Amino acid sequence: MPEEMSIFPRIALKPEVHDYLRNVFINKEVLAAVSQGEAEQRFQRLLSCLSHPPALTCVRASTHLASLEEIQHRLGEELKQQQKCDSQSEDISVTILPHPHIPDVLLLPVIGPRPVVQLTSEVIVGAQCGSAVLRGAHVFAPGILATPKFMKTGDAVSVFSDLEGKCTRGNKDFKGKKVFVGNGVAEMDRSNIFCSDEPVKGVGIRMVEPLYQSPSFDGVLPSLAFLQNLPSVVVGHVLGPRPGERILDMCAAPGGKTCHIAALMGGQGEVVALDKIRGKVERIRQNAKALHLDCIKAHCFNSIKAVCTDQAQDTEGPPFPPQSFDRVLLDAPCSGLGQRPSMVCTWNLKEICSYQPLQRKLFHTAVRLLKRGGVLVYSTCTVTLSENEEQVAWALNTFPCLTLQPQEPHIGAEGMLGAGLSPEQLRLLQRFSPELGWSAAEARGEDDSPTEQPESPTPLAHRANKDTIGFFIAKFLKS
Repeated sequence: MPEEMSIFPRIALKPEVHDYLRNVFINKEVLAAVSQGEAEQRFQRLLSCLSHPPALTCVRASTHLASLEEIQHRLGEELKQQQKCDSQSEDISVTILPHPHIPDVLLLPVIGPRPVVQLTSEVIVGAQCGSAVLRGAHVFAPGILATPKFMKTGDAVSVFSDLEGKCTRGNKDFKGKKVFVGNGVAEMDRSNIFCSDEPVKGVGIRMVEPLYQSPSFDGVLPSLAFLQNLPSVVVGHVLGPRPGERILDMCAAPGGKTCHIAALMGGQGEVVALDKIRGKVERIRQNAKALHLDCIKAHCFNSIKAVCTDQAQDTEGPPFPPQSFDRVLLDAPCSGLGQRPSMVCTWNLKEICSYQPLQRKLFHTAVRLLKRGGVLVYSTCTVTLSENEEQVAWALNTFPCLTLQPQEPHIGAEGMLGAGLSPEQLRLLQRFSPELGWSAAEARGEDDSPTEQPESPTPLAHRANKDTIGFFIAKFLKS
């Protein structure tokens, strides 16, 4: 099948991972419902859209601290001031619109791809850094791999993302595969980036002509505006936390969903956040303090071991007795194959498939810790069947006490065929499938996308609901 032209090449996968994913999207159940050609086209669109950024930036507003209208106004003023301070940046008006169906979400259209002329001086950054640039970030010094030999502060440079992970740090003339992400101005000399005895911090390249124009949120209204992918915000609403409840977030880092749950409760009740990495737990505590959410109790603990058999166990911290929580969020560790933009995945098939057993161990603990009549929400940011619909089929078979529940809001697609679930069960699932609403023409800026003229909230929200990261949500009730 000839490759449909787009700004960036399709995500680079190891051959074994490519074939595995292709079999996921062209399985027997899918082929019983659509043609081979249609299934193949969906898979190819997925590979293309994963390497491109979503068309909109989603901001979750801290509506427990201020009204959405006030945050919208203050955010607009902050971003205008940001543009004035960056004298070299183009004067581009910022459109901020509320999502018509989700009461704490603001949407900002991403402008791009833009006709940016490449310069002769080139800076190479790592793939993760390049992806962040495509979503509005400046280039921080640790992400820089190669620069011109005599680069000085103030030099204008073109920034490229290393596609294959082959650029060595300190390289002066990289010849490997790379993609252009925009132009910027050096904030540091080359010698300061690569020759310092101490780890270098701070902005290394300030982006002034990014290929995709999106505001930088570094230091912008840190307690009121939180950058978060739309499906991740939907998860909190689907969980449906209520004031006074005790809720567990099993895999809480970096804490965005934890804070959202606490905010939806109005800070009334208790949200227990667990994570294995101490530094990440401290970050959750810092975020909770900044957002004035005293009901969050974060603990460094392995969630698999979070249930104890002693009913008299002190319930202030883990492990907890069975049936300790009204609601449980299991936003499980996963292969992350729904993240965007992602131009390369270096994992092998063994690594991709290693998450299903871990997720099931966590699921066992979640069900034990959930009260009867309580709600369990399971979510991932990946596109595989084995970590999503197959996990649901396994859970329903393993735990007769669980039943699938309707989700509100339900703005994504239904579950995907291939795991033996019934049509009714698939409709209760929510899979955000960006390939279903994506085209290379949109990625090239050749449609009527929200890049120049502000759109009304409804068409904008429709596009925001479709053009997301890949994500999966299932909601269960324990009887």
